Amino acid sequence: MQYMVIETIKPNSIQLVYERFHREGRMLPNGLIYLDSWLEDQGNRCFQLMETDDARLFDQWIIHWADLVSFEVIKLGTKPE
Repeated sequence: MQYMVIETIKPNSIQLVYERFHREGRMLPNGLIYLDSWLEDQGNRCFQLMETDDARLFDQWIIHWADLVSFEVIKLGTKPE
């Protein structure tokens, strides 16, 4: 299944997010696959397309970032024809 993850960086945390990302990477658990991402113009929100067969893996990933970022995980359906 594919998911859209909307990350909102908490106030005064953008520099800390980038420092951690460059030091540690995405820190994804096995089975949670990053596909692509887009940043909002001001850089405070990131929209990530991800894939997994086990949505519980999001909890394992989010714990690494929850002090700096809030998350909304949206399960995607099929596009209507």
